[in-house]
Amino acid sequence: MRILLSKLKAKLNSKPHRSVRNLRSVNIRAVLAALLLGSCAPAYSAPKTVLVVGDSLSAEYGLSRGAGWVALMAPRLKRDPIDADVVNASVSGETTSGGRTRLPALLAKYHPALVVIELGANDGLRGLPVAAAENNLRAMAAAAQQDGAKVVLVGMRMPPNYGRDYADKFFAMYGTLSKQAKVALVPFMLEGVADKPQLLQADGLHPLAAAHPTILANIWPTVEKTLKAR
Repeated sequence: MRILLSKLKAKLNSKPHRSVRNLRSVNIRAVLAALLLGSCAPAYSAPKTVLVVGDSLSAEYGLSRGAGWVALMAPRLKRDPIDADVVNASVSGETTSGGRTRLPALLAKYHPALVVIELGANDGLRGLPVAAAENNLRAMAAAAQQDGAKVVLVGMRMPPNYGRDYADKFFAMYGTLSKQAKVALVPFMLEGVADKPQLLQADGLHPLAAAHPTILANIWPTVEKTLKAR
């Protein structure tokens, strides 16, 4: 900046015609003012948005507000630190079809840096075709990527009473889609929770608040890695 100022002073002290010198002085002062303002202005970039599109497992079903894993992720982002806000667009009872329908409006509103898709459990519990759920999830991943977002797909398992063949195909769907669509994968969000009845609500399906730190621990490493990836 000192070198630049000295060069500009030298130009001001040269002796062209007075009117030309006055005009040049005004122009140089304007340039100096712009440079000084630019050097003093603080750098700022808006925080990223992490959009979570899920079902009751992410919508705090049966819990006090702020007790679910999505709410717990916000302070984790700040502690890391990652400059990002969390938008929880999860709806209890949501299927992959419902999520696919809602996603375009959410993308248009938030333009997230990362979309976490936690859907499929209600499709499985209703015995809906695995191929249909996979098609919906694939479309959601593609829409998010086209909007410039990265994607984390959160996998689920079906209880054994749904039949071994169906349960295996359902679980494999997430891994297949992750590879084909090139999205990050959390294999099973309820790892360390689903097999512990003491961590489940009376319905035997939804986790208690005490389980949600474990759920976040299952999901967070993939979210963190994906957000930090260039």
